[in-house]
Amino acid sequence: MARTQRLYPQPARGWRRVSLALLACGALFLPSDRSRASLPAPAPAQQSVPESQRPLRVQVQLVNLFVTARDNKKRIVPDLKQEDFRVREDGQEQKVEYFSREVALPVTLGMLLDTSGSEEHMLGAIQQAASRFLRHTLRKGDLAMVISFDMDVNLLADFTQDVEQLEDAIRRARIHAPRPPPTVQGPFPQLPQGTSFYDAVYLACMEKLRPEAGRKALVILTDATDYGSKVRLEQAVEAAQRTDTVVHILLVYDPRYGADTAVARKFAEETGGRVISVRSEKKLEEAFAQIAEELRTQYTLGYYPTHRARDGKFRRIQVEVARKGINVLARKGYYAPKD
Repeated sequence: MARTQRLYPQPARGWRRVSLALLACGALFLPSDRSRASLPAPAPAQQSVPESQRPLRVQVQLVNLFVTARDNKKRIVPDLKQEDFRVREDGQEQKVEYFSREVALPVTLGMLLDTSGSEEHMLGAIQQAASRFLRHTLRKGDLAMVISFDMDVNLLADFTQDVEQLEDAIRRARIHAPRPPPTVQGPFPQLPQGTSFYDAVYLACMEKLRPEAGRKALVILTDATDYGSKVRLEQAVEAAQRTDTVVHILLVYDPRYGADTAVARKFAEETGGRVISVRSEKKLEEAFAQIAEELRTQYTLGYYPTHRARDGKFRRIQVEVARKGINVLARKGYYAPKD
């Protein structure tokens, strides 16, 4: 049986790397096979050149955007052209230098399952639908992992293409937190370290997805409530933005306990994902199908920002389509590099 690995975030200070149990295994902060494949070969040795004779090099970061376009009936729009898009960064229009329609790029996916007490009666449906989603979505070249979170954050399956291994991990997810008492008067009282939702997002992004290349996404089945995380909501959102990870939230919740829709919307809106409220197994299946379609059918836009300061600050992005009746999903910004 696969071994569950527990992830332990430390109180965050700035953006120092957090400590994980996995770090002892040497599994983290190393490029994946796909990342290594994209690294350039070492340059041959050259004779020393006086600094005054060296050419001036200006480092400009290419900003890549994965964009999904749907019409007013929520159907994917597959026929947009480069000239249909407008991109602004902090209000300034940018020139789109690269454009493509992508239908087969590899996806690196994190499946996060809420196993806190408030999901006790929903876990069976979550497990069944999550397994079907992975089986029908993953293709050759894709990677996926499974993480559960309650009082702790547990890596049930590391990145793999083996669907059987992933499904086994999903089946092993268990409720480990005390269930909050039902109430009709309002939200239940805070339970210390009961649902480490923000920690789970932070760790999945910073410790697992950061070294990966290409399209990266988290699909999180949760009621979006957090009790006891060591990191704040803003830090978890920033972790997703820094690692170019799209966050999709499927709100699966017991109506006796409710859900935090504002938190769910913040994650999705700031990263280019979506929030889908699921109240039945059928709706859960429909939500998975919608997200799977978006992961597979996207436009890729690339531009060199006119604002070239390497100050580490957040740049806000706005993507629009000239054609009427088209709604786009794309991340809302990025953090500039810092020297």
